[in-house]
Amino acid sequence: MREGDSIPSIFNPRRPRTPSVVVTTEDGEAAPVPSTPVTNGPFTSIQKHPRQQDSTEQAPSEPDTSALQPVKHSSIWSKCKKLSDSCISLAARKVYCGIFITVVVTCCWVGTTHSLKLLYRHRSAANSSSPPQPLFYNLTTLSSIQNSTSLKSEEAVSLRTMHYDAPFCTAWFLTNWNILFLPFYLIFRMPGSRCSNPSKIIAEAIRPFREKGFTFARFFVRLMFVTGLWLSTFYCLVLSMRTLYATDSIALFATTVSFAYLLYWVILHEQFVGIRIVAVILCDTGIALLAYMDGITDSPTLGGVVLAVTAATSFAVFKVMFRKLVGPNASKGQIALCHSALGLMNAMLLWPVALGLFLSGSESVPWPDLPWITLLAASVLLLATNLINNFGIAYTYEIFITMGLITAVPLSGAVDILLYHATFAGMKLSGMILIAIGFFLVFFPDNWPDYITRLLRNVILLSHSARAKAGGRRKDASISQNLNHY
Repeated sequence: MREGDSIPSIFNPRRPRTPSVVVTTEDGEAAPVPSTPVTNGPFTSIQKHPRQQDSTEQAPSEPDTSALQPVKHSSIWSKCKKLSDSCISLAARKVYCGIFITVVVTCCWVGTTHSLKLLYRHRSAANSSSPPQPLFYNLTTLSSIQNSTSLKSEEAVSLRTMHYDAPFCTAWFLTNWNILFLPFYLIFRMPGSRCSNPSKIIAEAIRPFREKGFTFARFFVRLMFVTGLWLSTFYCLVLSMRTLYATDSIALFATTVSFAYLLYWVILHEQFVGIRIVAVILCDTGIALLAYMDGITDSPTLGGVVLAVTAATSFAVFKVMFRKLVGPNASKGQIALCHSALGLMNAMLLWPVALGLFLSGSESVPWPDLPWITLLAASVLLLATNLINNFGIAYTYEIFITMGLITAVPLSGAVDILLYHATFAGMKLSGMILIAIGFFLVFFPDNWPDYITRLLRNVILLSHSARAKAGGRRKDASISQNLNHY
């Protein structure tokens, strides 16, 4: 090798493109070989230097292990990020809010019905020393008590006048609380609205009715009809609790979803779904079982069941007529305005009816010993239920709001068992189960066969993939066993 020549290597910065491998020829001279061709290729006979061969054999093992760690951590981080994004997405938040609203609505329904039930158990302090009386006091029971020879006439008159038995007055009092719909709406609307003046918000709610061509007389007539439906709903519901437990009344009132679907289909011309007709049939069968749960002849609960079903039907008609009044795309302001107008009209126009029933003796209201706490509790809880039913759709799906009505049945049954030692078996339990099944079938989507087809298709694909994986594992196991044998 000549003096002026230099050995090309990776340590020579003057020639960055020189090969990093020294190749020795047969004459003993060193010749540079480009590093770009693949070593030990089919068209070359290249031998590496021993030291460089060791370094090149050990080099790939180190970068591989260091490169795997970031990829592994990044994949775990991406999975965690996807999971967190799915947990805090808009749909997930609506589901969480819906579960919370379902629990609240359930508790409100149970509290409302049991508070109304306690009104019939209220006893005056003057009669606290008398022996315990039956659980429910209706007109038949009171007349039998008055005609009984074992009870003095003074005690009979005291029982008649001192026990709270005023279903119409109770329904009228509960309906008056709807006046607070608009004030609550203004309280929640004004902080986040550009209109700081309540009159502007009210004018904004009135504008859609004017655009539809509603006059004051036309709006008044329709609102009066809707008010009568609302009042008759809760009058029949309160009246049914004379002879029924709160659980029975809630279960029968839950059939309103099936009646509402029939009215939506007939009046509003919504899409026909066959499975919902099956739900209506199941609900009607459950009503029949509850109507004759105490026998066919001389059934004391038949009248209560008829009243509860009338309440459910009246509420279904109310929902349809209220939707026709405000429209399918009504704003929250329109809903709040109509409910407040409903409560105001009820308070101003129907108080003479409540007063006439009290003065005629048809209803008994013990003013000196009126159960104000129980009555106020029922009113506040019912108001909360109505507010959630009308405004909760902005925060969750409608199914979660309506679900609170059927989930209140088992909770109310537990309360009835603890307080009144009620029993739920036989025809009563069967009727409630059928009503619950019909309730859930009403919420089946319009294209429910497509969902079932997709579900079955996914199940079949998963089963085929599982069988293929199992067959591959068996084949690998047999190959390994054969190799071990040889």
